[in-house]
Amino acid sequence: MSATHQAVWLFGGIALTLAVASVIGRRLARAPGGDSNPAVENLNARIKAWWVMVAFIAAAFLVGEGGVIVLFALASFAALREFLTLTDTRRGDHMALAAMFFVVLPLQYWLIWIEWYGLYAIFIPVYVFLLQPILVSLRGDTGRFMLRVAEVQWGVMVTVYCLSHVPALLTLEIPEFDGNNLLLVAFLVLVVQASDVLQYVWGKLIGRHKVAPTLSPSKTWEGLVGGVASATAIGAALWWITPFSIAEAAAMALVVTIMGFFGGLVMSAIKRDRGVKDWGRMIEGHGGMLDRLDSVVFAAPVFFHAVRYGWTI
Repeated sequence: MSATHQAVWLFGGIALTLAVASVIGRRLARAPGGDSNPAVENLNARIKAWWVMVAFIAAAFLVGEGGVIVLFALASFAALREFLTLTDTRRGDHMALAAMFFVVLPLQYWLIWIEWYGLYAIFIPVYVFLLQPILVSLRGDTGRFMLRVAEVQWGVMVTVYCLSHVPALLTLEIPEFDGNNLLLVAFLVLVVQASDVLQYVWGKLIGRHKVAPTLSPSKTWEGLVGGVASATAIGAALWWITPFSIAEAAAMALVVTIMGFFGGLVMSAIKRDRGVKDWGRMIEGHGGMLDRLDSVVFAAPVFFHAVRYGWTI
């Protein structure tokens, strides 16, 4: 089966799943007390947002590799903006911030476009790590210097460097998998996002024991185990769009879902520290861009390097 046919089957299956979820959501809302049930309203808002997000991803896939790279570059821009909105920057940071948005971010994705692995793998953690404090120090503002520098560095690492490893999957040369790398992107995003949704559903159904009550009251051990196990099963069932065997697909899905869970936990800690519930209001039912991508940014680099060292030439 060609990559195009596999993509058609994959997105067809996603559309069918969302259609079923939409019907169930409407029935729940029409049930007695359903309209005033916050959980049902939240579920329906998430389903509507998923239709929009899947449409954007499908459109990017139709365009091809360039479309996927541009899509994630725009997602990085929105996520970096949300992250820096919660940091306490000063006038002395403006030159460095402009460089992060309009030089570093497009340059990182351009390096991925030209497939320069030797540079895009170290550009931000080495060169930008050194450049950004230089730009801040040139303005002469020393107030809370280390804190300001560290917050911006961490924001760029998470929202640009880590997220850029999703389209970087397109640069990998995998024997007997030529032209199919877009499906690896679909596998990663679908499994991690499915894990998020299923952890939420399992938590609502049987969640009793909280994992970290002070960080994320909605995360429970029952939701975590049920969500990770279900998403791992989905990953195994999607082996046919990857270069993995069924067992390998399950192992990769298990790794990215666990990393995704910890990503959500870490980003929740930052939100609690700043006294906010969500990173923003960009996506109805989901919060901001970072609320939807917090698990992906932690899973993407690990998945990328696992594939690179295990399956490439």
